Formats: sequence, structure tokens, C-alpha cells
Amino acid sequence: MTTESQNKRILKRLQNGDAISAMWAVRQLNCFRLAARIHDLRKKHDIKTEIVFYNNKRFAYYSMNVL
Repeated sequence: MTTESQNKRILKRLQNGDAISAMWAVRQLNCFRLAARIHDLRKKHDIKTEIVFYNNKRFAYYSMNVL
């Protein structure tokens, strides 16, 4: 899957109001660089980051405000 198609699928998921994580990206898109894809998308879209701590580990969830 190309970078552009990963960006499109990630953006579609965010626009549906879903929050996504790196684990989702690996499982669904075989994308091991979600932060890079989010960086690409932030150039044109307002994407929020929420940091969650679980079992002394830190995870990022990305989402968009959808009206």
C-alpha cells in the first residue's frame, strides 16, 4: 500500500469520527509509521493527539473534530 493510499484511508477513518492508534494502523494498513502519515495529513487538516498511559507505557490516539 502506498503512502498516499494510507493517508486517504487514515483521513477517511478520522473524518468518520474515529480515533486511531499505531496498533490499528499496523493491523489494518500494515503502516508502521503512523506518526509520519499524521504529519503529512496535518498540513491540511486539524488533527488532535491524545496521549494515554497504560501499564507504564505511553500511547498516542489521533482524532479530528467532526461536525
